[in-house]
Amino acid sequence: MIDFSEIFYRTGEHLILVVIAMVIAMSISLPLGIALTRYQKLAKPILLVANILQTIPSLAIFGFLISIPFIGTGKTPAIIALILYALLPLIRNTYVGIINVDPSLKEAGLGMGMTDWQLLFKVEIPLALGVILSGIRIATVICVGITTIASAVGGGGLGVFIFRGISTVNTDLILAGAIPAALMALGADWLIGWFERQFSQIEGKKQWTKLGLSSIIFVVFLLIGTFFFQSFNTNIGNNSKTIMIGTKDFTEQRILGELLVQQIENNTDIKANLLDLRGTFLCHEALKSGEIDGYVEYTGTAWTAIFEQKPSSDMVKVYDGVKQMYDENFKIKVLSPLGFENTFALVIRKEDAQKYQIKTISDATKYSPQWKAAFGSEFLSREDGFPGLAKTYNMKFKQHPEEMDLGLLYQSLRQKKVDLVVGNSTDGLIPKLKLFVLKDDQKYFPPYQAVPIFKQETLTKYPEIEPAIAPLFNLISAEEMQQLNYQIDEEKKGVKQVVSQFLEGKNLN
Repeated sequence: MIDFSEIFYRTGEHLILVVIAMVIAMSISLPLGIALTRYQKLAKPILLVANILQTIPSLAIFGFLISIPFIGTGKTPAIIALILYALLPLIRNTYVGIINVDPSLKEAGLGMGMTDWQLLFKVEIPLALGVILSGIRIATVICVGITTIASAVGGGGLGVFIFRGISTVNTDLILAGAIPAALMALGADWLIGWFERQFSQIEGKKQWTKLGLSSIIFVVFLLIGTFFFQSFNTNIGNNSKTIMIGTKDFTEQRILGELLVQQIENNTDIKANLLDLRGTFLCHEALKSGEIDGYVEYTGTAWTAIFEQKPSSDMVKVYDGVKQMYDENFKIKVLSPLGFENTFALVIRKEDAQKYQIKTISDATKYSPQWKAAFGSEFLSREDGFPGLAKTYNMKFKQHPEEMDLGLLYQSLRQKKVDLVVGNSTDGLIPKLKLFVLKDDQKYFPPYQAVPIFKQETLTKYPEIEPAIAPLFNLISAEEMQQLNYQIDEEKKGVKQVVSQFLEGKNLN
C-alpha cells in the first residue's frame, strides 16, 4: 500500500534538494564561466576538472562525501554532490556562449566607447543567454535524476521509494518514485525551454526587464511552495520535541523503526520521524554525528562489524560487551533486547535440500563447488560474513559469489539463477517461496539480538523515551517478526498499518 501523503512529501523534498543545489551551483558557475572568458588560459584546466567530476559515478561521490567527518550523512552530501554534477554544463555553456559571440559586434561595442562591463551586460550576455539557459536546463535535468540516489545516504527525495521498491521487489513502490521524478525532470526541461524561447524573441532592455520579472515571479512561487512544503514536513511544526529514528535498507528495519516511532508518539508528546539509510555503517555514522537519535541494531552486527571483535556464540558476553563499548566509545546507550534474534541465514531451495539430504552448512559444502552463490554487500565484507564463513566451513563455490541487493536474493534463488544465498532468518519470504535454511552446525554466527540503541544525550534530554519503549522489550518472537515481514513483502501492506495492528494486538496502541 502506497502512502500518497508521503509521495507528496518526498516530491517536495526532492524538489527542494534540486533547487538548493542549482541556486548554489549557478552562483558559482555563472561568474566563473564569465571570468574564464576574460582569462582564457584558465579555461582548459577548469573545464577539465569539471569534466572529470562529471565522469565519476554518483555513488562514488556520495561514498566519498559521507566519509568526511564534517559532512557525514543526510542532505548535506546530497546537495554537495548535485552541485558538483551541475558545474560542467553551467560553466561550459556560459563560457562557450559568451566566447562565441560575433567578434564584430564586440568590436562595434568597443568602438562606441563601451567599457568591458557594459560590453558584457549589453552585448555578450544578452546574445549568449540562449546558450546559458540551455546549460541551466541540462544541469537541472541532471540534478533531478541524480537526486534519486540521495536516499542512499539519508538525503531523502523520491529515491526512497525506488530503493525501497528494489529491496522488497515491489514495482508499485519503484513507480511511485520514478514517475514523479520523471515528471519533475520533464517539467523543469519544459519550463526552462520556455524561458529560452521567450528570451530569444526579444532584445535589449526589454529582455533584461522580462528576465528580471520572470525571475522574481519564479522565486516568489518557489518560496510559496517551500513554505507549504515546510508546513507539511513532519520535521517542522509547533512541536519542538522532535527526534529522528534511523533504519537500514530492508523491511524488518523499517518495521522496527516504525515500532519505535509509534510507541514514542503514542506515549509521549515527542514527534518521531524515520530516516531511511542504506546499511549498518551509515546508521552508525549518522548516530555518532547526531543525524539520527537512535535505531535498532543487532548485537552480533555491532560486535563484529562496528567493534571488530572475533565472532562469539556467547549471547550474554556479546550483549554486555556491545553495551559497554557503545557507552565508553560513543556515549550511546544500548537498551534491552526486543525479544528475537535475526541471524544470517544460508538459504537453498527446499527441493535441493530434499534431493541431496542437506540439513546443515557442513552438508552443503560437499555440493557448493558446483553451485553459484549470491550475497549482500555487507556479508561479503564483514568480519562475521563470507570470509570467516568460508574459512570455518572450508566452503568454496563454482565462482566468486555475486553481490546483489538484499531484496533480489530470494527471487534469484527461486528462479534458479543462483543456488545459495545469505538472507535473514526472520525473512517472511522464506516459507512463502519454499526455501530451506541451513543449520549453522559449527555455531559460526554470533547471536544477533535486536536492540534499540540511542544517543545518551537524547535520552537525557527526553527521559520519557526509554519508559515509552520499555513495553517493547522481550515482546517480539522470531515467528512474529517473520510474520510481520511477510505482511509487508508478500501481502504488500503498509508498514504503518502493520505496526499499528501489531501494537493493538498487544494492547499497546
